[in-house]
Amino acid sequence: MRLPLLASLLLSSLTGLAQTVTPSSTSFLLRPAAVFDGETMHPGWAVLVENDKIKAVGPSAQLEAPAEAHTLELPGLTLLPGLIEGHSHMLLHPYNETPWNDQVLQESQALRVARATAHARRTLEAGFTTARDLGSEGAGYADVGLKQAINQNLIPGPRLLVATRALVATGSYGPKLSADVDVPQGAQEADGVDGIIRAVREQIGKGADIIKVYADYRWGANEPSRATFSQDELTLIVQTARNAGRPVVAHASTPEGMRRAALAGVQTIEHGDAGTLEVFKLMKQRGVAFCPTVAAGDAISQYRGWRKGQDPEPERLQQKRLSMKAAKQSGVEIAIGGDVGVFAHGDNLREAEQLVQDFALPTLQVLRGLTSTNARLFQLPDRGRIQPGLLADLIAVPGDPTQDIKALRQIRLVMKGGVVVKQ
Repeated sequence: MRLPLLASLLLSSLTGLAQTVTPSSTSFLLRPAAVFDGETMHPGWAVLVENDKIKAVGPSAQLEAPAEAHTLELPGLTLLPGLIEGHSHMLLHPYNETPWNDQVLQESQALRVARATAHARRTLEAGFTTARDLGSEGAGYADVGLKQAINQNLIPGPRLLVATRALVATGSYGPKLSADVDVPQGAQEADGVDGIIRAVREQIGKGADIIKVYADYRWGANEPSRATFSQDELTLIVQTARNAGRPVVAHASTPEGMRRAALAGVQTIEHGDAGTLEVFKLMKQRGVAFCPTVAAGDAISQYRGWRKGQDPEPERLQQKRLSMKAAKQSGVEIAIGGDVGVFAHGDNLREAEQLVQDFALPTLQVLRGLTSTNARLFQLPDRGRIQPGLLADLIAVPGDPTQDIKALRQIRLVMKGGVVVKQ
């Protein structure tokens, strides 16, 4: 669906906020109350969009627009870059609806892809115009097809960076049934030099933008996570991916798994539930960012019966508090990503809200994290800020999101690549 129809749909829901968009429009002048450019608030600024890029930005009175540009008046709204989701699984849905094992073993790939199309739309409508999708969780390379469908404008959704199958050490992942039964796994098993090189190259050849590796995991039920791949194996994974221009991200929750991943040179470490000050300092030294996914553990604890605000925090969440305290003390860079799919797609802001409310991260830091910081950490120089030449991925919300992160719940406008998307 192209610009004219989408624009008219949106404008019908924003009565009084914009002039009518005609079919010939390829440029917009957006006039909000203020612009958050990914770093700083600028009251009274406006943004000129031409085709899929930002053409100009600055004080409204000084911004000249071509005669054919159509003006979107956005009184009382803040315009900011489209949000960037750092950790999602489009092919999963909340575990309180269907357990992970059952999604992998019992849901057909057709059903999972159909769900994912709805997940992609909800993500975009929530203001997230880019998302790292970190593993198809047993759905093979379906995330590559989902990305292609979005890029070809067959379905609405964010710009996806996909990790496809992800890598696990043989025997360390799941689902697991009887020792006599081999079942489809939620990730690709690989070991040793030849196996690792082959798996990494295979995933890249099938369309992976990112290689994801499980640096630690549970070897059996009811036991703690332990490091899986050796240091040499992790380093080889990173080197093989880097030779093809791909970053590696690591699932790691133990200090040893995190240490090995950091030494290997991954881009980000996900979760870090038992991270220590020592390992976070190592990550900072090595330029490895931390994506804490606090919302996922919170959601899982509630699925298991914890009543937030009434019951004492489970040990898992108490440990997460210690980990986050160490991370903040170390100065390691924090990426914002919620492990969406554990909880509902479209509720992506849950991670940012909990980082502010439960872990006392400054609102401005989290807002920058969702925009310019995530863009920088994920090596996406064409987005995450509002400046000339970057992608016209923009959203508008009421009030001042630098003071109240919950303002991002009230999406009034989503523009992706210069195309206005209806909320």
